[in-house]
Amino acid sequence: MTGKGTLNFKPSNLQSMRSIIFVLAACTFTFCSKAQNNNNQMKPEDTEVWEPVPKVVTPGTSTNTAPGDAIVLFDGTSLHQWEAEKGGAAGWEVKDGAMTVVKGAGGIKTKQTFEDFQLHIEWRTPAEVTGESQGRGNSGIFMMGLYELQVLDNYNNRTYSNGQAGSFYKQRIPLVNVCRKPGEWQTYDVIWTAPRFNADGSLKSPARATVLQNGVLVQNNVELDGPTLYIGKPAYKQHGPGPIALQDHGNPVSYRNIWIRTL
Repeated sequence: MTGKGTLNFKPSNLQSMRSIIFVLAACTFTFCSKAQNNNNQMKPEDTEVWEPVPKVVTPGTSTNTAPGDAIVLFDGTSLHQWEAEKGGAAGWEVKDGAMTVVKGAGGIKTKQTFEDFQLHIEWRTPAEVTGESQGRGNSGIFMMGLYELQVLDNYNNRTYSNGQAGSFYKQRIPLVNVCRKPGEWQTYDVIWTAPRFNADGSLKSPARATVLQNGVLVQNNVELDGPTLYIGKPAYKQHGPGPIALQDHGNPVSYRNIWIRTL
C-alpha cells in the first residue's frame, strides 16, 4: 500500500493473480468434467442402497393414534405410568378419558425416562375462562423433566411472546399462534433431540426440537439455551435421560392420548 487508501499492484503481481485464477478455473472444469463422465458411466442400480432395511411399523388408524412401536403413556384409564413429581402416587383426576390437574396436587412425571423421542400429547384448557395472561389455562410439558413447552390459553389472550402456548418457555417464541378456543382439545407433536455432553461435563451439542401445534409448525428445529428457568438466563449442566413431566400451575388443564416413540 502506498499512501492512504491506495493499493499498488505491480504488473508482475497482476500476472501472478491471473495465472492462479486460470489454474483454479481449469481444475474446477476438469473436476466437473470427470464427475459428469463418471455419472454417464454409472447404472441406475449403482446408487441404490438396500441395507439397512427400515423396520416395519404399523401406523395408527388416524394421525392422533399411536403407531405400533409407540409407548402409550396415557390411554385414558389410569395413571399407572405416572408418579408425583416428588415421588409417590400421581394425584390428578382421571375422568372421561382424560386426566386433569388437581390444584395443589403438584406436577406429575413419567416413571420411565427418555432421551431422543417423538411425543404426541393432547391438551385442553378450561372452557370457563378465568384470569388473563399467564393466569389463564396455564400448565406445561417438560421434555426430560427440564425443558418446558408451554401450555396456555392464548385464544384472544395476550401475554409475553416467549411465554405463550407453543413457546419453549422464556426461550423460543412460536412461529404462529394456532390456539383453539377454550374447552377445545389441542395437540402437540414434538420431535426431540436431547443435548449431548463431553466426558468433562461440557456441552457437546444443545437440545433441539421441532413442534407442531394442531398440525401447524410452531417450532422449526430450534436450538435451546438450556433447561427452563422462570428467572434468569438458562445454562446447561450435564444430565442424562429424563421423564416427561406435566405441570400443576393451579389451573384445571386436561390431557389425553399421550404416546411416545424412542428414537
